[in-house]
Amino acid sequence: MLKKALEDVLTVKENDELISAFDQIGEIIIVRIPDSLLSKKKIIGETLLNEVKIVKSVFYQASAVEGEFRTRNLEILAGEDNTETEYKEFGCRFRVDVANAFFSPRLSTERERIANLIQEGETMTNMFAGVGMFSIMAAKKTKCTVFSLDINPTASELCEKNIKLNKLAGNVISINGNTTEIIKEQLIDKSDRTLMLLPERSDEFLESAISTTKNGGMIHYYSHIHADKKTDAGKLSEEHYLKVTPVKSEIISSKIVRAVGPRYYQTVVDVKISK
Repeated sequence: MLKKALEDVLTVKENDELISAFDQIGEIIIVRIPDSLLSKKKIIGETLLNEVKIVKSVFYQASAVEGEFRTRNLEILAGEDNTETEYKEFGCRFRVDVANAFFSPRLSTERERIANLIQEGETMTNMFAGVGMFSIMAAKKTKCTVFSLDINPTASELCEKNIKLNKLAGNVISINGNTTEIIKEQLIDKSDRTLMLLPERSDEFLESAISTTKNGGMIHYYSHIHADKKTDAGKLSEEHYLKVTPVKSEIISSKIVRAVGPRYYQTVVDVKISK
């Protein structure tokens, strides 16, 4: 339906590129538009607003996710200029602010995977929790404790709201502040499982992840990897982790989480550490 609606505005090739480059998050659409199509961004926005009936706002993503708070610049193309909405995933409800706190609908499969790995009674440190989606999905499913850390006050505030929105089997504790300092002051050797979902800076925070993880605990180490062959990305991420880790580690598994560019992948390596 959407392709047909855009066929008078875009070529077939342009239409295909655009369809793969937008995300619907609750009542909001965010679209990434190539430079060659920017002159048509308003009509693209209006078309999306008209064709996707639940949607109230269409934004153009004018910058990548960047900065310490992991935010992005969004330009309103059509509808209401409101960046906060409700998003539902695997039986959980979340308030998200797509401009002012990190959130990606493209990590839903990985969120489900981590939630299924958590064992009853475990403690997990989620080092870069955003609005708390990984944390809450884990605690929804299993009686566990999750320390949900983020330096962005808006993200932590939304995490607090999301904890209240969901009936949890476990306990999520949201802490706002610098992850390294929080771990050093409060969470040394507290975690059976540690989540490092900041792939562009994982090397920088690896020592903190090791500090919070108990001897014999698990670290989920995310990174960005260039690979000429998609099938090589997991192995390359394992090799990178083993090169940078200061502790004895047993690699349990590795996989591609998603493609983030041509021959460029977000990967995860699941490791059991000994210290």
